[in-house]
Amino acid sequence: MSNSSYHVLSELEIIEYVRKIPGLFSENAQLICKEIGDGNLNLVFRIIENGTSGKSVIIKQALPYARVVGESWPLTLDRARIESEALMIQNSICPGLVPKVYHYDKELALTVMEDLSSHIIMRKGLISRNRYPYFAKHIGTFLARTLFLTSDLALDHQDKKQKVVQFINPELCKITEDLVFTDPYYNAKTNQFNPLIKEVIEEIWVHGELKLEITKLKEKFLTYAQALIHGDLHTGSIMVTEKDTKVFDPEFAFYGPMGFDIGAVIANLLLNFCSHEGHTLDQEERLQYQDYLLNTVEEIWIVFEEEFRILWKGKASEPYASIQGYEDDYILRLLQDSLGYAGCKMMRRVIGLAHVSDLESINDPKLRAKGERLALAIGQQLVLKRETAQKIGDLTSLVRYVKNQEVDQD
Repeated sequence: MSNSSYHVLSELEIIEYVRKIPGLFSENAQLICKEIGDGNLNLVFRIIENGTSGKSVIIKQALPYARVVGESWPLTLDRARIESEALMIQNSICPGLVPKVYHYDKELALTVMEDLSSHIIMRKGLISRNRYPYFAKHIGTFLARTLFLTSDLALDHQDKKQKVVQFINPELCKITEDLVFTDPYYNAKTNQFNPLIKEVIEEIWVHGELKLEITKLKEKFLTYAQALIHGDLHTGSIMVTEKDTKVFDPEFAFYGPMGFDIGAVIANLLLNFCSHEGHTLDQEERLQYQDYLLNTVEEIWIVFEEEFRILWKGKASEPYASIQGYEDDYILRLLQDSLGYAGCKMMRRVIGLAHVSDLESINDPKLRAKGERLALAIGQQLVLKRETAQKIGDLTSLVRYVKNQEVDQD
């Protein structure tokens, strides 16, 4: 099926390509192809069978550069393999919580997968104040199972080390290392921010204690091959309906610290929390939705911890897992790491490259600045106070405290 060399496929070529994949479409199917990608890195096509069946698939082709910047930012095509293999592992661990992979082509850096057009990007739903009653259960379970079952706690150590090699992902890790842990904390050329919050950002650039704690978190990201993490688990990488959740886009996957994935989910819920300072002007409506978001954060952790402990009791093969106190200590460290990484992710989305539409879609720069200042204040405190957290309620209490402080200043 693979072509002899890489090239970017046109929509007509995509149609001819999928016709040759056994069992995907009927031989004489009338196919319609449309390029639908709006991401930073790749081409994404939807192929629909014209007629009564309505069958459709998604084709994602990696480009040899970052689409958001252009050919001046070259990127490895191996990320397509990493994404495809990560999805297959995740689907074996959490069937139904990621899209199915139908086909992968190494030469073309191309993956054919399940179409999720019946779902919406979660970020868009949250901006519209939608509620997802099953999301916390789904994502908490996904995090617990994918992280525990790819770690040394569950795997044979030699097998796990081979998987570390399988998912070596230096180029995309470098993007994270720079954009999450380095560039936002000095006057980097890649930074983009609302000029109305420049003074707050300049204070962050000279905040020695904060930069020390971010450095510690970066060191762990660089060195701690704890589990196979998604690596970019934000609400733009999750598609939802009221009852269903699908995690996709794991091309940043590698063996790293578990708390990075957990923290990424938390950070994006909190960025949405902050954005409603500008989106939702009715105070009662805003407070109710912000409470929903904080309750969701708490529920995610509760589900995660409960499932993680069940797996510990039933699936842990590491002898040290039975040492008294180790399980509690491990989970507490996960909580504290998650707070720290959440804080880094929040700050980077305000200061650095690639912002979130939660905040960017607030048209009034002054209202947007209000949400951005709140996000920066919460992010700093999550990093600085992470090691004082003993339970998930400490995180939500900290968020409420910081918000009250910011409101008082306004």
